[in-house]
Amino acid sequence: MAFQVHPLMQNSMSTQPLRKRAASPAESPAIPDRLYFKIGDVARICGLETYVLRFWESQFPQLKPNKSGTGQRLYRRRDVEMVLDIKRLVHEEGYTIPGARQVLDQAAPRRNPQSALRLPADRAERRDKLAAMIGQARSELREIAGLLASPDPQLPRRRSRMSAIPGSTGSLFPS
Repeated sequence: MAFQVHPLMQNSMSTQPLRKRAASPAESPAIPDRLYFKIGDVARICGLETYVLRFWESQFPQLKPNKSGTGQRLYRRRDVEMVLDIKRLVHEEGYTIPGARQVLDQAAPRRNPQSALRLPADRAERRDKLAAMIGQARSELREIAGLLASPDPQLPRRRSRMSAIPGSTGSLFPS
C-alpha cells in the first residue's frame, strides 16, 4: 500500500506561504507608549496565549525579551513589533515557523559599517545632544577630581548642634 500526501500537507513544510491575505494597517493593534511590557500585556496586545510567546522565543532568535531579577520576561516595543510580525507571517500569511524565521532573517538589515556613517538628521541631533551631555559630565567630574586632589580642601564648616545658653553659669541645672 502506497502512502499519499495530500497536496496541502505537502506544502506545509515549505518556506512559501500557503495563502496570502493582505493585512490592513487598521488591523494592527496599538502598542502603548511604555518602556517594558510583561508577557501578559504582550499576549493581550497581540491576541495570543503566553505559551505561544514562550514557544516563539525558542524558535526565533530575533525575539529575545529581557528578564527581570525575578525571571519575569520584559518585552520592549521592538519585541512586541517582532511578535506582531511573526503572528502576521504565521497566522495570516500561512508561513511555517521555519519559513517565517527565514523571511525575518532576510528582512533584517545587514550590519554594515558604512551605514553607521549615514545617520538620519534626527539621529545626528540626538548624537550631538548626547555628546554635549557627556562633555558636561566630564567637565563636572574634572572639577570634582580637582577639588579632591587639592591639598587643603575647603569644606564648609558645620554649625554646632548645641549652642551656648546666654548667661549660663556653666552648671547643668541653673538655680
